[in-house]
Amino acid sequence: MRIVHLTAGTGTYYCGLCLRDHALAQALRRQGHEVTMVPLYLPPVLEGGEGADGWCPIFFGGINVYLQQKSFIFRHTPGWLDALLNARWLLRWSAGRADMTKARDLGGLTVSMLKGMDGLQRKEIGKLVAFLSSQGPFDIISLATGLILGIAPELKRALGARVVCTLQGEDAFLDSLPQPWREQSWQLLAERLRECDGVIGVSHFYAQLMASRLGLPAGAITVIHNGIDLQGYRAAEQPPAQPTIGYLARLNRPKGLATLVDAFILLKQRPECRQVRLRLAGSCTEGDARFVDEQRAKLAAAGLTDDVDIMPNLSRDEKQAFLRSLSVFSVPATYGEAFGLYVIEALASGVPVVQPRHAAFPELIEATGGGQLCAADDPASLADGLATLVLDPVRARALGEAGRAQVGRSFSDDAMARQFADLCVGLKAG
Repeated sequence: MRIVHLTAGTGTYYCGLCLRDHALAQALRRQGHEVTMVPLYLPPVLEGGEGADGWCPIFFGGINVYLQQKSFIFRHTPGWLDALLNARWLLRWSAGRADMTKARDLGGLTVSMLKGMDGLQRKEIGKLVAFLSSQGPFDIISLATGLILGIAPELKRALGARVVCTLQGEDAFLDSLPQPWREQSWQLLAERLRECDGVIGVSHFYAQLMASRLGLPAGAITVIHNGIDLQGYRAAEQPPAQPTIGYLARLNRPKGLATLVDAFILLKQRPECRQVRLRLAGSCTEGDARFVDEQRAKLAAAGLTDDVDIMPNLSRDEKQAFLRSLSVFSVPATYGEAFGLYVIEALASGVPVVQPRHAAFPELIEATGGGQLCAADDPASLADGLATLVLDPVRARALGEAGRAQVGRSFSDDAMARQFADLCVGLKAG
């Protein structure tokens, strides 16, 4: 099959969506399919570097899209100026200053994008259609998120291909928008999804949540769990010299970093846990830095500065080595996480996890057998769960080994790609 996959970049930091999309494309290619990757808004940030994947030029560049939303003039600017504003260095610079964009601006822009040709960025749709028409034909148009569904009808009409959309985390963003854009965005997303040939949810939890919120019939969303490229992941030969708790996700409040820090402070008050260390790693933007400093101050006030390592923005090799240095892992996200790729990465390294009893985490724990649950948003409950595994290394190792084996069977990028391809083949045949 010939597949064009459109995904939104972040410009400055790793995100689960980009990593998942890259892994999917690479696995589909290994299985004999031709995949064209098209980044939208900002350059993708990938562990192997963007250039290694043969990505297309950026479309719907974040600066162009924003200016077209704000001013009539920029809806009619010449192509050379649009190309200048799409320069990767300029887009990365603007991404590092995301706090310049207000919620009101994001609301109007989200609605406009979901309106597609009826929105204010129709010029950008025309450029994308012209480019893909020159690259086609394609069998499948794959969209990485429902937030870019506004472009689907025109692409489908121009390319004559089936449209598949993956849902992963849209609810948290849409619910953060002020009214009336929040309600309008949800309504437009529901309308656009009904125009898709196939809809994918990355977990049963998220598929059921979005079907309910969007008024979709039961079974309208096909569940395909995310997978990772397992190359380089392995369990440590020996446990760390000191029991070590780890966190690997964006270093911000929604991922539950403050909850974990509070739990660690409670844990260290137990005489039997005085030797435990905490290692924190993940993406850290300029906007996250103040929050991270607050957590440093909290740890310092508890006299624990020397027991904590904070390592932002690791490479792939550094990430894998980091995971092997851990005894137990936790990212106690405070919102309804659609999947949690970091859970699979920890388990692929033989590290057991302690996760909140909400969102997709119970599903992942049940599917892998690689950890245990605690109460959501509860540092004391999290501390209890972490202590259980830290103080019982035999059980912790058994959970980690069970999780690692199941990830190898069911959560690889090849398994994800096979299920994706099977869905697309069925759509083509239909």
